[in-house]
Amino acid sequence: MAIRLKRAYDPPDPEDGFRILVDRLWPRGVARDAARIDLWLKDIAPSKELRKWFGHDPAKWLDFKQRYFAELDGNPQAVEELRLQVRHGKVTFVYAARDHEHNDAVALLEYIRQDRTRA
Repeated sequence: MAIRLKRAYDPPDPEDGFRILVDRLWPRGVARDAARIDLWLKDIAPSKELRKWFGHDPAKWLDFKQRYFAELDGNPQAVEELRLQVRHGKVTFVYAARDHEHNDAVALLEYIRQDRTRA
């Protein structure tokens, strides 16, 4: 399973493989052509309510992950669509957050890797 994480504001690279935007909102100021997004999987992103509650506050990180994982557990169709893409080769989860350690793409990667038999 080859999954990379990359900020939407960083230039695309051939090494990225299949690029999946995992945010619910399109990144501000990023042209769609320049972003080279292969799939925008809005339904895999945290809910609007969870995103607002979290506010990228590192102090809420563990609670955010727990709540986000519960949302993902309740959204098997989106999770399976993501797992399908991951099975086919190199994938990059693209995200917009400034914080490289506390964002939905980092949590999503952890969630997907927790069950290696399905990915």
